[in-house]
Amino acid sequence: MRIVYFGSSEFGLPSLQALVDSGKDLVHILTQAAHAAGRGRKPRPTPVARWAQEHAIPCTETDDVNDPHIVDLLSACRADLLVVIAFGQKIARPMLELFPKGAINVHGSLLPEYRGAAPIHRAILDGRTETGISIITVADKMDAGDVLAQARCPIAPDDTADSLHDKLAALAPLPLLECVDRIAAGTAIYTPQDPARVTYAPKLRKNDGIIDFGEPAQVLARKVRGLWSWPGAQAQFVSARTGRRERVILARAEPIDAPDATGACGTLDERLDVICGQGRLRVHALKPAGKTVMSFEAFVRGRDVRPGDRFERVNDVS
Repeated sequence: MRIVYFGSSEFGLPSLQALVDSGKDLVHILTQAAHAAGRGRKPRPTPVARWAQEHAIPCTETDDVNDPHIVDLLSACRADLLVVIAFGQKIARPMLELFPKGAINVHGSLLPEYRGAAPIHRAILDGRTETGISIITVADKMDAGDVLAQARCPIAPDDTADSLHDKLAALAPLPLLECVDRIAAGTAIYTPQDPARVTYAPKLRKNDGIIDFGEPAQVLARKVRGLWSWPGAQAQFVSARTGRRERVILARAEPIDAPDATGACGTLDERLDVICGQGRLRVHALKPAGKTVMSFEAFVRGRDVRPGDRFERVNDVS
């Protein structure tokens, strides 16, 4: 069975490698076009484009998957099945109809929960203790296709969006290969999603990184984890003594149960815990703007942080 792969991010690389290692006939890859990135603003190919080059697999970069020239190119591949993982473009019906065995997608949640672009982040932000991956058919409506397989994954108390991303990426290859084999054999079972259980995980924006210390410490700790490493839980550190202000991203923090907490939200108490709307937040690591992640102890020593200093809400995220 001839397979075409659409994908752009690192999330799909373990699955791509598994397709090749298992001897599947991967005939072409389609990925997003390279865009300028970094200080030099040089075009940077996607991780999938780089992988394809390293493995000598034909790869096309495009900003428009539905361009008639791209459709013609893929039609000439005479592939049977399309596999889509973290591609980043909506695929129209003329492209989907090229594949007689259909098109399947790997999604980072247990659908129908968390349809959308940010299922991994949203699961942590919502305080979930379990998530997973789903193999579904590609439908006209985003992430609404029939489910072929699912695999569950616990969310550890210290998981960040980055670490959970990697766990789910590593979890996907086995159920994906099983689905590909069942599709080839004609034994795949397609289960419609329950519309009553649908929830959504909309794409994160930079301003989602703005945090408010008037919220409960439990919520803030989940934001630190769920927003790491992008857009990051951002705050402004202010020295009460010198007035110095410094933008930081909180990298690791835990909630401290302190029902008797008093004082202005965002202020550091005598233990240098942050007073929140409910409880306190104990910061373990942070990333000052333009610098690498450091322990909070190192930050305290380097800036002579004292009780009464505070974290403030930032006005905007540039």
